[in-house]
Amino acid sequence: MSPVVITVTVIQVIAAVILVFFVLLQSGKSEGLSGAIAGSSESFISRNKSHTWDAKIAKATKWVAAVFIILTFVLSLL
Repeated sequence: MSPVVITVTVIQVIAAVILVFFVLLQSGKSEGLSGAIAGSSESFISRNKSHTWDAKIAKATKWVAAVFIILTFVLSLL
Protein backbone atom coordinates (compact mmCIF):
# COMPACT_ATOMS: atom_id res chain seq x y z
CA MET A 1 0.00 0.00 0.00
CA SER A 2 1.10 3.50 -0.71
CA PRO A 3 1.59 6.06 2.05
CA VAL A 4 -1.30 8.13 0.68
CA VAL A 5 -3.75 5.25 1.08
CA ILE A 6 -2.53 4.55 4.60
CA THR A 7 -2.83 8.23 5.57
CA VAL A 8 -6.35 8.56 4.16
CA THR A 9 -7.36 5.32 5.88
CA VAL A 10 -6.08 6.54 9.24
CA ILE A 11 -7.92 9.84 8.81
CA GLN A 12 -11.09 7.94 7.89
CA VAL A 13 -10.85 5.76 10.99
CA ILE A 14 -10.40 8.85 13.16
CA ALA A 15 -13.42 10.48 11.45
CA ALA A 16 -15.46 7.32 12.07
CA VAL A 17 -14.63 7.32 15.79
CA ILE A 18 -15.47 11.03 16.08
CA LEU A 19 -18.73 10.45 14.18
CA VAL A 20 -19.76 7.67 16.56
CA PHE A 21 -18.87 9.89 19.53
CA PHE A 22 -20.98 12.78 18.21
CA VAL A 23 -23.94 10.54 17.49
CA LEU A 24 -23.81 9.14 21.01
CA LEU A 25 -23.63 12.65 22.49
CA GLN A 26 -26.87 13.75 20.85
CA SER A 27 -30.01 13.72 22.91
CA GLY A 28 -32.83 11.45 21.86
CA LYS A 29 -35.74 12.85 19.95
CA SER A 30 -38.24 10.39 21.39
CA GLU A 31 -41.09 12.87 21.58
CA GLY A 32 -42.35 11.58 18.27
CA LEU A 33 -46.01 11.71 17.28
CA SER A 34 -47.31 12.55 20.75
CA GLY A 35 -45.47 15.87 20.68
CA ALA A 36 -46.86 16.71 17.26
CA ILE A 37 -50.45 16.02 18.33
CA ALA A 38 -50.41 17.51 21.82
CA GLY A 39 -48.09 20.39 20.99
CA SER A 40 -44.75 21.02 22.53
CA SER A 41 -43.95 23.77 25.01
CA GLU A 42 -40.34 23.58 23.91
CA SER A 43 -41.15 25.28 20.61
CA PHE A 44 -42.31 28.39 22.47
CA ILE A 45 -39.58 28.43 25.08
CA SER A 46 -36.46 27.87 22.99
CA ARG A 47 -36.32 30.72 20.53
CA ASN A 48 -32.54 30.52 20.07
CA LYS A 49 -32.52 26.83 19.31
CA SER A 50 -29.57 27.14 16.90
CA HIS A 51 -27.32 28.20 19.79
CA THR A 52 -27.96 25.20 22.00
CA TRP A 53 -25.49 22.42 22.69
CA ASP A 54 -27.62 19.90 20.77
CA ALA A 55 -27.69 22.12 17.69
CA LYS A 56 -23.92 22.50 17.74
CA ILE A 57 -23.42 18.75 18.13
CA ALA A 58 -25.88 18.10 15.27
CA LYS A 59 -24.02 20.54 13.03
CA ALA A 60 -20.66 18.95 13.90
CA THR A 61 -22.13 15.51 13.21
CA LYS A 62 -23.19 16.62 9.73
CA TRP A 63 -19.72 17.96 8.96
CA VAL A 64 -17.91 14.88 10.23
CA ALA A 65 -20.33 12.64 8.31
CA ALA A 66 -19.63 14.63 5.14
CA VAL A 67 -15.87 14.24 5.66
CA PHE A 68 -16.33 10.52 6.27
CA ILE A 69 -18.32 10.10 3.05
CA ILE A 70 -15.78 12.08 1.02
CA LEU A 71 -12.91 10.03 2.45
CA THR A 72 -14.78 6.80 1.64
CA PHE A 73 -15.21 7.98 -1.94
CA VAL A 74 -11.53 8.93 -2.21
CA LEU A 75 -10.47 5.55 -0.84
CA SER A 76 -12.68 3.77 -3.36
CA LEU A 77 -10.96 5.68 -6.16
CA LEU A 78 -7.48 4.88 -4.86
